[in-house]
Amino acid sequence: MIKRSKLFGNKTRVTFCLPVDDPAGPISVVGTFNGWEPGRHELKPRRDGTRTVSVTMPPGHYSFRYLGTDGVWLDDEGADGVGPSGSELRL
Repeated sequence: MIKRSKLFGNKTRVTFCLPVDDPAGPISVVGTFNGWEPGRHELKPRRDGTRTVSVTMPPGHYSFRYLGTDGVWLDDEGADGVGPSGSELRL
């Protein structure tokens, strides 16, 4: 799931959200906004049974995926679409 919050200027805070235990193990969101770098934006557990990470981004078109343990890739059903590079986000 993706939540968007408009910030001052033209920036948007994007919060990436998954269930705390599905899939198991550490999960990072990687994409064109962070050079596809694992571990840079790792989802952290929350009290409400989810795990999230927020990233502030300027307007643009981004591709991203979730990267789990053992190289498991996941797309986000709440994305604006899914393309050859994974989930798509348009801000």
